[in-house]
Amino acid sequence: MSHKRIPKRKAAIAVGGVAALGAAALLLPNANASQSNGDAATPRTFKANDVSDVASMLATQLGDAFAGSYYDAQQKQLVINVVGNNSNVVNQIEKAGAVAHQVQNSTAALQTAAKTLKADASIPGTAWSVDPKTNEIRVTADSTVTGGKWNTVQSTVKNLGSGVATLSKSAGTLKTFVDGGDAIFGGNVRCSLGFNVTAGDGTPAFLTAGHCGVAAAKWSDSQTGASIATVDQATFPGAGDFSLVKYDDPATQTNSAVNVGNGQSVQINQAVEAAVGQQVFRMGSTTGLHNGNVTGLNATVNYPEGTVTGLIQTDVCAEAGDSGGSLFTQDGGAVGLTSGGSGDCTAGGETFFQPVTTALAAVGATLGAGDAGAGAGAGGAADPSASAADPGAVDPGAVDPSASAADPGAVDPGTADPGAAGAADPSAGATDAAGAGDQAGAAAGQSGTGNRHKKHHQSGAAAQQSAAASGDGSGLVSTP
Repeated sequence: MSHKRIPKRKAAIAVGGVAALGAAALLLPNANASQSNGDAATPRTFKANDVSDVASMLATQLGDAFAGSYYDAQQKQLVINVVGNNSNVVNQIEKAGAVAHQVQNSTAALQTAAKTLKADASIPGTAWSVDPKTNEIRVTADSTVTGGKWNTVQSTVKNLGSGVATLSKSAGTLKTFVDGGDAIFGGNVRCSLGFNVTAGDGTPAFLTAGHCGVAAAKWSDSQTGASIATVDQATFPGAGDFSLVKYDDPATQTNSAVNVGNGQSVQINQAVEAAVGQQVFRMGSTTGLHNGNVTGLNATVNYPEGTVTGLIQTDVCAEAGDSGGSLFTQDGGAVGLTSGGSGDCTAGGETFFQPVTTALAAVGATLGAGDAGAGAGAGGAADPSASAADPGAVDPGAVDPSASAADPGAVDPGTADPGAAGAADPSAGATDAAGAGDQAGAAAGQSGTGNRHKKHHQSGAAAQQSAAASGDGSGLVSTP
């Protein structure tokens, strides 16, 4: 089966700036942990995974003076926005090793503006989140928001006042990405598996998108195979887009890793909070591995199926079938589950993700290398030894754009189901397709393992991307 080459932002990691195209594609953690120079006036060097804890601490200490934070990836610094010119506040920030940045809008002012948007402009096809780099709310309207709807959004943003919010038009359509990390199938829809986890009762399970969980109750690892997992909990729309799916066989052994194709995997060590400016990687069964940056937090997205709150906004691309797939960091932090967005991996766009930390707390599950049931995967496709800690990490060129999940050679032949391409039924409703598609991707990733109760499952879309590439039957299921 031929595969689709995706020229835009194909994910790759630069290590030392040099690596051969033929080298094994491994994602490595940064070599150095956060360090302090001991000088309160000299900013510390932070790893992206470390900034959320420091930012939370400062938010508590600074109170109303705290106006958001973001990670400066180039300088590897944590920037703290502050309102006013209080030297004590600045000293507290510098003592923590961060950089103080004076801004106009307080957190309370931006929260009030967001409430106004929710009340007056909750129109399908719109989304917004706070951009701490500009200290404004970034509002996006897709191609369906025209005429009176566009006028309403435009006037609402204008009435918020100068410097409070910006409005931009997206050429695509905001929708969920149903199709398939490793592909999973629920009836006539396909999705992607996010991360393997351990449910609160100690049984093995996985996380995927909520819109997949509401589309089908039973999930398989192949288009025509028997059910291997059953939805336990699902939230969509509303306060999130996530679902917990338990493996039908409690003896299923799972692996806390993401299959990134070409026989490689990234070991997942823990769930981490997202930070604006942080580099992230997304794996999905349709488009494979892509990277980008977090651009907003606590985003509100008005899908045709309903409004979803509390999402992560990024400039990573995605397409139908990538729903539910893994968003993670270079050093093995689980960040999010693919929800939806607008655009594609050719023209680009924006994609929204469900925070993993929020999903875990809501369903009572745990994730991490130390959990017996944690992990998700594509059968034997990914080499267990190729973990994120492997010093053989590569540079962007090392990841061949052609080696996407859709490429039969990118994964274990047994993992990718030839029939996945037709998994999505064009007649499926927007909501059904969106939910089922994502879960389908997750299930597919479990196929090809031989005896799935003996092999370790890995998360990742690569194994089933060829299936997802065929397209999702629902117009609501598309990627940013």
